[in-house]
Amino acid sequence: MPLRKAQYQVHWLTGQFCDQRSESMYRRAIQEDVKLQFSLSLSVAACIFGMFAISDYYLLGLTNEFYLLLAMRIVVVSGCLLTVLAVRVWRGYRYKSWLHAMPLWLLATGILLIIPLRPDSLPTQVTAVVVATMAFYLLIPNRLVVVALASLYLTVGFLVFAALFTDVAPMALLRIALLLVMANVVGFFALLRLEGLQRKQYALLYEERARNQQLLEEINHRKTLEKQLRRVAERDALTSLNNRGHFMKLADELLQCSQAKQLPFSLFMIDVDHFKHINDTWGHSSGDWVLAKVAEVCTQSLRPTDVIGRFGGEEFVVALPNTHLNDAQIIAERLKRKVAEQPLKEEMGSLRLSVTIGVAATNTKEDDLESLISRADQVLYVGKRSGRNRVVVCGDDRG
Repeated sequence: MPLRKAQYQVHWLTGQFCDQRSESMYRRAIQEDVKLQFSLSLSVAACIFGMFAISDYYLLGLTNEFYLLLAMRIVVVSGCLLTVLAVRVWRGYRYKSWLHAMPLWLLATGILLIIPLRPDSLPTQVTAVVVATMAFYLLIPNRLVVVALASLYLTVGFLVFAALFTDVAPMALLRIALLLVMANVVGFFALLRLEGLQRKQYALLYEERARNQQLLEEINHRKTLEKQLRRVAERDALTSLNNRGHFMKLADELLQCSQAKQLPFSLFMIDVDHFKHINDTWGHSSGDWVLAKVAEVCTQSLRPTDVIGRFGGEEFVVALPNTHLNDAQIIAERLKRKVAEQPLKEEMGSLRLSVTIGVAATNTKEDDLESLISRADQVLYVGKRSGRNRVVVCGDDRG
């Protein structure tokens, strides 16, 4: 399946797929990685934020401002860790924008609250805001829109709090604003590029998987066609038995194997009696029906190890590995009896279906399939001249 540009087009501003279905598929594909990265990054960020309580103590001592900062840090850290826990244990987890946005706003609010409680630490807080902004964009996995809103809240809030609670000069505040704007611009476009590249990579991977699936389906289809063609080449179209060429191949392999292992091997030829009369009296369609019926009886009567084929016209041939001549005669008699028991079409009521069978077996290791078929064919015609509807055994083989 070719890559559809509209389906996998990335929005120039959000870095997401324009197609909502593709975006949902992408989110499902990466959700386990996002859970792990989000949980790890947020845990580290919360711990670092909490560790700054030590510097608060050294700067403020056991004052009300310290206790307020400590309480604020505890709330922020607890909120972040609870979010991590919710993300990790949420059953049927899917990306929840509000759940991923909440810790960013908590961290941003915590950073802002430090300013009125420690106004003298403004230079340090500027660095913290820049680091937090870059962390929001690049370290804590989130959607670009979510990150941009939280970072904008942090930037604007920091400038407002700095103007309200510190004695920073207007020009210094302007320089801080430019620094924070630059941090946001760099972070925004870095994450935008990263989001776009990740989605393009996903789209290419998805396309490759689709092409591989298509290729696999095509291979399976070709195998099916090859199997069907092989069956057509090996099977008789009317009876679905092995055709003459395929039977000769299979029977020759069985004969050679039997001779190599010194096992008995028998073969018999089957001829449908009065077949020309059937064609002349009831038509070729009835003749074809008779051949198919005889083939069905043969298939049901023979053993799984036996090989049967249509030899030509109304003749069939059967190879019986590991079978002595007497056993082959018993099998042939049973087959002849079952053919005679088959009900015929109503318009063929005066006909009694029968077959004549000639049976032969290997005499020596030098016997080949052609000679064996020739002997079975000879006794078959002996049976047909003797009145048909009988099993005739090659007398030489009994000796």
